Amino acid sequence: KVLAVNDQLRKEADDLGPRAELDYWKKRLSKFSYLTDQLKSPDVKAVLGVLTAAKSKLLKNWRALDIRITEAANEAKDNVKYLYSLEKCCDPLYNSDPVAMVDAIPGLINAIKMIQSISQYYNTSEKISSLFVKVS
Repeated sequence: KVLAVNDQLRKEADDLGPRAELDYWKKRLSKFSYLTDQLKSPDVKAVLGVLTAAKSKLLKNWRALDIRITEAANEAKDNVKYLYSLEKCCDPLYNSDPVAMVDAIPGLINAIKMIQSISQYYNTSEKISSLFVKVS
């Protein structure tokens, strides 16, 4: 169910700021970290051992789900890391008057450019565009 929700398009209000993006990814990180912790639990390992011993055909599906969950967790972790780097650049957008915000914009644009060029997951035009909308 969590993976199905993960694959859906996000619908958001137009007036959300960049902190909403960080909050979204922090929530996803929490969900997927919990799931990956569960996948590493002794109970799950025992069940997998039984399925392996029985040469169950369910293992193929299990491994596919495990890979998808791990990939989603890695994406959330990576995105949170990079979005945290934006936090100090975004503070003036929340705490300053429009004139004072102007000084923060070049640093913010450079931080987003860095994310776009370095991030393994957040470098799509869709995600960067969404971030720019939130910044504006």
